[in-house]
Amino acid sequence: MTAARPGPAFSVHDIPFSTHGSWFDISPVVAEKTYAEDLHLVSHQNGMHAVLRLVPLHTGTGDRAETRVEATPGLLSWVGEGGRVDLAFESPDTVRLRGTGLDIKVSAAAETLTPFSGTYFFRDPAADAHVFTSYETGRRYRVTVLSGTVAHTAGGQALGSSDRGLVTTAGVNGTWEIAIEELDASRPPYVSSATFGEIAASARSSFADFVEAVAPWRSSATPAAELAAYVLWSATVRPTGLVTRPAVLMSKHWMDKVWSWDHCFNALALAPGCPELALDQFALPFDHQEPGGALPDSVTHSEVLYNFVKPPIHGWAHGHLRRRLPAPPSRNELAQTYDRLERWTDFWLTARRAPGSELAHYQHGNDSGWDNATTFDPERVVVTADLAAFLILQMRELAGLAVELGRADQTLRWTRAADAAQSALLDQLWTQDRFVARGVDSGDTWSSTSLLDLMPIVLGEHLPGHVGSALADRIKAHLTPYGLATELTTSPHYLADGYWRGPIWAPATVLIEDGLRRAGHLRLADDISARFRVLCETHGFAENFDALTGTGLRDRAYTWTASSYLLLAEAHTRRGGD
Repeated sequence: MTAARPGPAFSVHDIPFSTHGSWFDISPVVAEKTYAEDLHLVSHQNGMHAVLRLVPLHTGTGDRAETRVEATPGLLSWVGEGGRVDLAFESPDTVRLRGTGLDIKVSAAAETLTPFSGTYFFRDPAADAHVFTSYETGRRYRVTVLSGTVAHTAGGQALGSSDRGLVTTAGVNGTWEIAIEELDASRPPYVSSATFGEIAASARSSFADFVEAVAPWRSSATPAAELAAYVLWSATVRPTGLVTRPAVLMSKHWMDKVWSWDHCFNALALAPGCPELALDQFALPFDHQEPGGALPDSVTHSEVLYNFVKPPIHGWAHGHLRRRLPAPPSRNELAQTYDRLERWTDFWLTARRAPGSELAHYQHGNDSGWDNATTFDPERVVVTADLAAFLILQMRELAGLAVELGRADQTLRWTRAADAAQSALLDQLWTQDRFVARGVDSGDTWSSTSLLDLMPIVLGEHLPGHVGSALADRIKAHLTPYGLATELTTSPHYLADGYWRGPIWAPATVLIEDGLRRAGHLRLADDISARFRVLCETHGFAENFDALTGTGLRDRAYTWTASSYLLLAEAHTRRGGD
């Protein structure tokens, strides 16, 4: 068997080092937009919490060693002048560390302020190991020395002490090795089942299998494909807590949730090569659908939020998902999806339509996913054209599903509803050459310089030609050398790091590119795809990007950005692009 290649190198300042299924990572990011000097074991159970600090030391001195950190999908290394420390995931809840020429200090990440919070440290004689218990994560972190010796401990059984942990140094053979496990209340003592080299090789092989499944089309023309696949692979967690299925978090930095539209892009990217994982991504928020049909705003390990919703792009997404899966969903799967989409659509048509209104409304910018877009500056409870367009596509997908399920009456119902909604959209919100928004309370209408106003291009082939062309012309005005700015760069409201008031975002890019392509504006769609792909290849997979410089902003390891790159790169490759 040929050994798997190491895979792409990356910076742990941008992308956490983790593995498929794990709820923790190794990273210097210890809180939102907060970077530490040292790498930490950061858990995402019960929120994001830096639990342990990992510090290479000069042998025998206790002094911090100057090292550089190197990372590839299977191996993380601290490399110094006098030696190195290597780390690899043995399993989703266990890492192995091995050192030569350097010691390692494993200590509690932060000062404990009271006896009842933070981290408690003690030696467990039953397991012949040292244990950190974390109040914040509600779990234990067990350190077992496999070779070498414990040179020093501090803070054992102490309450309120700020320094607690252990230092491991080499034995007579010049190396040391330890295992660190994240566990619940108890587990048999750790027993080594493989050598460190075998563990690292297994991790490399696991990732190599994943990237071959997800991006078999990759080539030198898609240089970021493997790293994009790593972002997805490493951000996937196993089911536990309120996460009912294997889930791709948005990030294993601080954006460690599944939001109820982000998941659609991950599902689409995974569909051809990992169909079961893709279907799990699409279904996960629906597992928490409330009785009235609404989806949650977000889901994570120990929290489901319902204070907002997210836009109903799920009909659009499911239509593409069905076409991308290697085998069509079963009749039972289609029936379940139909019922869930129907309830989600009915929520908008009942709870989110004012009496006498034909069109649904958002209650806040957060409901649209474009939290602070300038569309919402005049009022927050607003009828918008993007929402109408998404619901029209969702109704058309329901009509298509009803055909496959042999439900003729439902096919007719949803076809008529979609046609009526599209007529209302064009009659009420289209004015000469643009869409406007309308305040539900005031009845006032207005337009903005937000890209959100142009999102009805997602209707693609369903749009009248003159409407599609007018939208395409306005979309061109949002193009910068790096892609689509979410606010016109000439707008007085434009902000370089203004969230949805300027930066380039992946989901808007994918939705608009797809709509333009289906509306026949192929050259513009190609241009948008090319600019975004180059942006990712140059600046990585950030949550969003400065529209004028391309600089990655906010969370730098965002899975929907990686998925969007994979979707656009695959489509470009299959069209025969260079």
